[in-house]
Amino acid sequence: LGNVNCTGPRACYDEGKRMGETLCFDYARKHNTSVAVARIFNTYGPRMSSSDGRVVTNFISQALRNKPLTIYGTGEQTRSFCYCDDLVDGLIALMNSGEQGPINLGNPNEITVIELANKIVEMVNPGAQVVHKPLPVDDPQRRKPAIERAEKLIGWKPSVELEEGLKATIADVTNQLKQTELQAA
Repeated sequence: LGNVNCTGPRACYDEGKRMGETLCFDYARKHNTSVAVARIFNTYGPRMSSSDGRVVTNFISQALRNKPLTIYGTGEQTRSFCYCDDLVDGLIALMNSGEQGPINLGNPNEITVIELANKIVEMVNPGAQVVHKPLPVDDPQRRKPAIERAEKLIGWKPSVELEEGLKATIADVTNQLKQTELQAA
């Protein structure tokens, strides 16, 4: 149960997720079958598109290209980032558990957006600048999954630390950008 603005600019995203869960449970009831619903929180890692618009890849791409990292608002809003390998382990654990869910899968370790930007600047390009732009309407101030049910019901919690996952993601985005440059030449 959440709190969403059902008429705001993010409504189709928020309501689309709720609708998907509703349809899964309706299907399970109608066809007497089982479903497993995972609520996936911010996930990152290698093989993400360097231009997908997500904050981790945006910051890495901007730092590698020596462009200012774009922060919307003050950057004090929090996010939590789950490494892709941890998420896959969580999905497998949920599928094998027999639990229906919904089960939150994500990393509960919060970090502010400005802290993430600073961490990526430090790891990628210490000379990179940060710029602030207006915060989009209805942008969440806090994103932190409650994973107690995942721990209790499916025996799952994330194990990859942010810095470790960022190193692998930075290496992959670096490679993507090199490939793009080679193709353009």
